[in-house]
This record gives sequence, structure tokens and C-alpha cells, in this order.
Amino acid sequence: MKSAENRYDVAEPKSASNDRFVLSKGHAAPILYAAWAEAGLFPVSELQKLRKLDSDLEGHPTPRLNFIDVATGSLGQGLSVACGMAYVGKNLDKAPYRTYCLMGDGESMEGNVWEAMTFAGFYKLDNLCAIIDVNRLGQSDPTPLQHDMEQYKNRVESFGFHGIVVDGHDINELVKAFDEAANTKGKPTCILAKTFKGHDFPEIADLMNWHGKALGDKSASVVEHLKGLLQNASAPNPKIEGPSGAAPDVSIKDVKLSSPPNYKLGDALATRQAYGTALAKVCENNPRVIALDGDMKNSTFSQNVTKQFPERYIECFICEQNLVGVGIGAACRDRTVAFVSTFACFLTRAFDNFRMGVISQTNINVAGSHCGVSIGEDGPSQMALEDLAMFRTLPGATVFYPSDAVATERAVELAANTKGITFIRLSRPATTIVYANDEVFEIGKAKVVKQSDSDKVLVVAAGVTLDEAVKAAKNLEASGVNVRVLDPFTVKPLDAEGVIKNALECGGRIVTVEDHYPEGGIGSAVADVVSGRRDIVLKKLCVQEVPRSGPPKILIEKYGIGADSIVKAVNEIKDA
Repeated sequence: MKSAENRYDVAEPKSASNDRFVLSKGHAAPILYAAWAEAGLFPVSELQKLRKLDSDLEGHPTPRLNFIDVATGSLGQGLSVACGMAYVGKNLDKAPYRTYCLMGDGESMEGNVWEAMTFAGFYKLDNLCAIIDVNRLGQSDPTPLQHDMEQYKNRVESFGFHGIVVDGHDINELVKAFDEAANTKGKPTCILAKTFKGHDFPEIADLMNWHGKALGDKSASVVEHLKGLLQNASAPNPKIEGPSGAAPDVSIKDVKLSSPPNYKLGDALATRQAYGTALAKVCENNPRVIALDGDMKNSTFSQNVTKQFPERYIECFICEQNLVGVGIGAACRDRTVAFVSTFACFLTRAFDNFRMGVISQTNINVAGSHCGVSIGEDGPSQMALEDLAMFRTLPGATVFYPSDAVATERAVELAANTKGITFIRLSRPATTIVYANDEVFEIGKAKVVKQSDSDKVLVVAAGVTLDEAVKAAKNLEASGVNVRVLDPFTVKPLDAEGVIKNALECGGRIVTVEDHYPEGGIGSAVADVVSGRRDIVLKKLCVQEVPRSGPPKILIEKYGIGADSIVKAVNEIKDA
């Protein structure tokens, strides 16, 4: 890009005032690296280390490099992230920096792209400029529209963009298009650049079967040919202009609840409702906390933010991949503390966005409500029974499973200050308040809810099953059998030391009970920490089959995670 189009402080690549650039077609990383080397961000000689183990110039861009904000390479996600950056720039920072996103034409078949297009058009993000490199060829076949530029233009304009078709090999046309984009108000711009793959490469240009391949024996002759096409090759690189204006200084450190939890022991409240309360409290404490939802705000209670701080709520509608991508973009360069919420089951659609978010070193907080069979009559399509497994697989993620309203508020507070992706699992039914309002919670520290000096079995449970475990413990106590009940609070990291210590004090016998499938949940987490021990026996209670619709209490017992099932499991294992 010409310097006038991308304003950037080369000495401070992460400056909040810099323009943003997302290379969504991450496989084009080599030319991005070359451009920044020429701009002076690092020595040109480093380009020879491309894709080497000891180099940060990886096969696709990652934030290991200080001029990269997010990892790309899994196609279709870049525009969502760019939308998050642009939304923050326009509505929260109110700063003049612009956001650019370069995509491929094959990539533009991804549904995630059109979710982002819908978002950008709806919010009139005129500080966003998307570019689609329409080079006609995919990896193994031509793209569906090939070079039908008119249809591309019609499509992007139907989503609320200003479409500009250009010859992508004509620098003057590109400069004019970027200038037009910068002066287009009230809508984002999409530059549709008609190009030819391998343009000017003899016997390679516009031909299939060259995607991602080295030139081999052709390299020397191709390079010489390209040198012969250069005009004014000795001209110096243009000087990159600095940012056009300053973004405000912000702080996202030490976010707290504006007031402590205020509940009564023994009362009952859904943790999803407590989440909404806590979210509004951290918004009140810090003006950079924002909430995003996917048209579920009246179920996740993120609507509490819309009532008090409507300017800090982003409605992303029923587009879960874009919801997560916008959250990742909003959190870039530490501009916001982003809380993303929807039904936990629908987050599976965005797993690839989370996977790339880990590589992007992102800090976003995710809340998933309506987990498990305990949601009741809505049935299995709405029941998250694999969410703990999904988030536990993400390196560096923190997985909260608060069991009551007090724990939920503290989970939100802790999440706001935790690096990486955090997930807060929320329940639909009301659960009993078991903790005092001044209870102190820590990541990786479990809570003993019930115990005696003669406990025979350790029962590990969370959320709705903690209520069931406490009920079962009272029934067992009446029959002369004492059990200890442990609430993990975080499933990742699990309190390994606490689990093992309490298990050994209970004769080395553990029963885990969870509103989740067998794979990857609480039982699996406990199994991971005790698997090397011969003095501990584990029995897992969980949902073992695809469930049906029905009243929550009936489903909890039918699928083997209720109080009666816990009593039976304890009696089976206590003398094993």
C-alpha cells in the first residue's frame, strides 16, 4: 500500500493509533513479511529464515511478530476480526485509525465472511476497507464466480458495502480506490481487485496447479524476467506516514466488581442471571468492559449491560462465528475487556475461531448458558453437553464452572483479569446459594462444601449437580454413610492437589457427577490428575446418551446425574 493509505508508526507497531491491517488470506504471508522488511520493521536478511523453526516468520502470520495483531490462515475469519477492530475505533475509541482486511476470492465462499459483511453493513463501519483478491483460481479448482466482477460487486453492495472494481495490478487504480474508500461515509468499502495468479510469471500466470508450490528449476529465469519488468528500480521506498490522530489512553487492568455479591444463603438463583448482574458491575467499574451477544441477551442476561451502558453492548445477532471474531478484534491491542455470551451449545460453531484465537494470543471472555439436560423441555439441540471438552482442549484457556450466584460473580471478576481465553459455564435452572458473600475464590482452587471426619467417598460436582450432590450427601448421612462434596470452581486448571488430598482422606474413592457427556468434562479432568495413582478409584456419572425433552428434574434423574443416582454410585464404590 502507498504510505498515505496505511498510516503507521514503524517504531511502535502496537500503537493504538496505528491503522490496522489483517491478512485474512494468511498463505500470502511471504509478501507481507517482505513488505514490512522493506519498511524497516526488521532486516531484509531475516526473510531467508521463512518457515524455519528458529524464526517467527511462520508459514502463516501470528502475533509472535509485533506487526501482526491476530493469527490467520484458517480462511474466512479475518473480516470478523477486522469488524471488531473497526467497531471499537468508530464507536469506543472514536479515533481516526482505519482498518483494512485482505481476503481471497476462494475464501469469500466461507459463511463467516458473509456474517461479517452483514455486521459491517448494519453498523455502517465506514472506517473499514475490505479487499478481495479476485484471482480466479482456488487451490484445486477455479473459484465459482471466477472473474465475474459484476456479480461480486452486486453481492457486496447487497450487504451494505460500497463496492469498487479495479485492476489489481494497476497501482494507480488501487491508490484511487483506497482514496475513494477513505472518503466514503456511512458504509464500509470493499475493493474488488481483479488479478491473475502468478501475474507476469512465464508459463505460470493464470494456470492451475501452482498453489503453494515452489518454482523449482524455473526460479532463476522467472526472477530475471521480473527484474526486466521493473521500472525505476532504484527509487527509494516511500516513507510511511505516522498515525493521523491519537487514540485515547485506556487501562484494562485490575477490573473489579463495583460492589460485592449480595445474596442470602439458602436462596436459589440461576447462575446465568448472576452473570448478567456481575457483567453490569464490571462495566460500572471500568469503561472499557464491553458485552457482545448473539441475540440471546434476554436469556444470558447480558441485557443488563444494554440497560445501563447501551454504548458498550454489541449485538452480533445469530452469527456465532462472527460474534467470536468481533470479540477477538475488539480485544486487540488491549482496547477492551470483551465478554462474549450465547447458549453454550451454539459456541461449537465457533470452535475454529477459538482455536485461531489461541494462536492469536487473544484475551476474550466467553460465557455459555443453558448447559446440559437441566435446561429441560427445549431438548437436545439446545443442550450443551460437550462444551467443557471443547474449551478444555484450548491451550492456555481457563474454564470456570461456578455453582452459585456468589461464585459466578467472582468468576466474572477473575475472568476479566485473566490472560487468554476464559469460559464461564452457566446453568438455566436456579441453584442454591452455598457461599457467603465474602467468600474468596481463586483460579485452580476447589471448595469443600460438605465434609466430616469419617467420609467414605469424595463426590465432585458443579452447577446443578452440586445441588444434587448435597441432597444425596444428606440422604446418605441419614443412612450412616458420610461423603465429602467438592466443588471444583475451575475445571481447567483443576485443583489437582485438592482433589487428591480430599480423595485420600475419603479412602481413595471418588464419584464425579456432571451435566455433560463422558468425554472431556469434570470426570475426565479428575481422571487426568489421578490416572497415575493406584490408591484412588474413580466412578463417573454423566449423560451417557443423546437426551430427550422433558422436565429438568426428571431428565436429571433419567440420565443418571441426580441425587438417587449419586446415592447408588456411592454405595457401589464405598467398599470397593
